[in-house]
Amino acid sequence: MINYLSGTIRRVYKEEARVVIDVNGVGYELLLPYFVMRSLEEDETGEGHEVEMEVYYHASERQPKPLLVGFRKEFERTFFERLIQVEDVGVNTAARALVFSVSTVARAIEEGNTDLLVKMPGIGKRTADKMVATLRGKMAEWALLRDEGYTAVPAAPRRGNVLDEVVSVLVNLGHRSAEAQQKVEEAAAVVSNPGDPQELLREVFRIERGSSE
Repeated sequence: MINYLSGTIRRVYKEEARVVIDVNGVGYELLLPYFVMRSLEEDETGEGHEVEMEVYYHASERQPKPLLVGFRKEFERTFFERLIQVEDVGVNTAARALVFSVSTVARAIEEGNTDLLVKMPGIGKRTADKMVATLRGKMAEWALLRDEGYTAVPAAPRRGNVLDEVVSVLVNLGHRSAEAQQKVEEAAAVVSNPGDPQELLREVFRIERGSSE
């Protein structure tokens, strides 16, 4: 199982959204979701540049040839792993569909915004409905990402209790520490179970939605 790769970009196939990474003389071909390829271009990271890529490894009886899907951040890969749990959203479909950032897709799922989801290549209305039905209520962590610039802020040190752990998660997703602290405290004041990190994250997401309307 391949979890990540660190090496030099040897070849870039832009139209096919693929790159070949040389790792100690071995070339690994990675399929890249569109937003990952775009982030490499925006950073002017191309042939000859050193990169570290998170990797989703896929092989099955129907597809015995291993397929490697590359990401720049771990949260991108974990989101992808959650997305392919949806019926009719396979590895290739998900990789081709992700033309928007992770947070944009996650927010659309949480808000039931199928109009945006169907703009993703290969995602029709029926599949968009399945995405919402399967994943709504489970996307708050990714919906709260500050990933428009494809960067993530290092996590703040984890402290003692659940509230502080949720603050740490938000900081890791790109929120300012003071802002995260305030939102978590607001969420804790209204949720039925402030000891549940996922419930707190969902409430923070609802607070953010309310402030943007």
